[in-house]
Amino acid sequence: MKVKHATILGLLGLAASVAYGALPPLIKTGPDRNATQLQVSLKKIGCLKPKSVKEVGDSNFTIDGAPVDRDFVDFDKYRDYLEPLGVNKIRILTGWAKSERVKGKIDVAWLDHIVDWCLSHDINPLLELSYGNPIYPGAGGAGLGSSIPNTPEGLRHWDRWVDFLANHFKGRVKEWAMWNEPRFASNAPPAIAAFNVRSAKILRKYMPNCRIHALSLAGSLPEVLEACMKPMGDDVKLFDTFIYHGYVHNPDLSYEKDAGRKEVLAKYAPHAKLRQGENGAPSEFISTLALRYIPWSELSQAKYDLRRALGDLGHDLESGLFCIVDINYTPPTFEVPFCNRKGYLRLNSKNDIIQVKRAYYAIQNMVSVFNSNLTRVPEKKVSITDPAIALFEYRTRKGEPLFVFWEKGKIICTKREGGTRIEYDAVMDPKAGRPGNSLTTYEVIFEWAGQPFKDPVWVDLITGWVYEIPAENQIKHADGVTFVRIPVYDSPCFVTERSALDLL
Repeated sequence: MKVKHATILGLLGLAASVAYGALPPLIKTGPDRNATQLQVSLKKIGCLKPKSVKEVGDSNFTIDGAPVDRDFVDFDKYRDYLEPLGVNKIRILTGWAKSERVKGKIDVAWLDHIVDWCLSHDINPLLELSYGNPIYPGAGGAGLGSSIPNTPEGLRHWDRWVDFLANHFKGRVKEWAMWNEPRFASNAPPAIAAFNVRSAKILRKYMPNCRIHALSLAGSLPEVLEACMKPMGDDVKLFDTFIYHGYVHNPDLSYEKDAGRKEVLAKYAPHAKLRQGENGAPSEFISTLALRYIPWSELSQAKYDLRRALGDLGHDLESGLFCIVDINYTPPTFEVPFCNRKGYLRLNSKNDIIQVKRAYYAIQNMVSVFNSNLTRVPEKKVSITDPAIALFEYRTRKGEPLFVFWEKGKIICTKREGGTRIEYDAVMDPKAGRPGNSLTTYEVIFEWAGQPFKDPVWVDLITGWVYEIPAENQIKHADGVTFVRIPVYDSPCFVTERSALDLL
């Protein structure tokens, strides 16, 4: 029996390799490629089949290519992991200081190499206009936290640089983003607005139909978004989306100000959408940068990144996944070398890939299902009484239902004052809900007000494991179906028809 089982797993791995072409040696392909100690009282019947970019097609997600502009990572060392991940868009910083080291001599051969490789592998580059160039006075700094160009001479050279990029990449690059996190250098909102507008106008001159993503704000406060949008006036029409980041220990808390952000957008740019441009957890404790001083692990990183990505999708936000690989920061960015462990691939000090983390396989599982094949259903047929459960419903192109859910945190009930009866408000505990290391599930009940499922399955997105939901867990009645004893924990799982999935 052991020999037979090993043979089957080997054939499954071979089939996956044939589907992808040559895979990087560290990638696992079998049904237990991201195995955990998860145990549920359902029968396991298979595992989600990982899909390449060509198989997945479009999705709501953009993978972050990390800071290739300052050589903190090596694109050629991680690039072969992009196609099997299944995400068909990548964010790349354009690196003016790297491209023009001598005044008047621009060389973007390094950027051409990245763009052309991505396009040849069906991955669309999103180029971000970051950062400045210190060889020109007032032209901004070369890294995060730098002042934007702010003198007549600096702005003149900036315009020339953006003009070069737009002319050079027209026809190849269809999406562009503005300078990353400008508020870190105390750039004032009116200056940020004017800088975004002048850059976008140059891009539109060469590429009138390109997509442009504005602002790239580090925070997510509605009042900051408004302060940057209001000075744009009618020029807000230049932009297709407005980007914010915003790291919080519980990814589900990031949506508490979602209504306020959308009100600002509706007021100034009703044609546009919000875009979450950068967010992700590290895979271990880090002592600096976002989400520091928290005992993260590979498992909690994978849970966090899944919850943020699917939370964004459920709130109709385009979503950036941060990021493909760990980042080796070097002086002068930090006084001593420091590795930001938010990547899906683990680096050593030489920028070699030494491990594929759990988050890589979890995102791979997610995009194999949550892509352009699904449409969100705003008026849900599925419901649950527990406010601690995040819940979103979708439908496949063939009409198969799907609902995804996870425990999003602890709920605090507060008594409402006044009124003729005792009422309570349920609010999220701001100190709870951070994804943890537990694999313990508990059982919940979902009410389904639609037609009965034909062959429902429960799927865990960390492992990709698929389980059948037996008849005794489906109570059919006049109002629909009550699903009982459905496992849930602090990581996304979903229920759908077995026919909607491709399994190993």
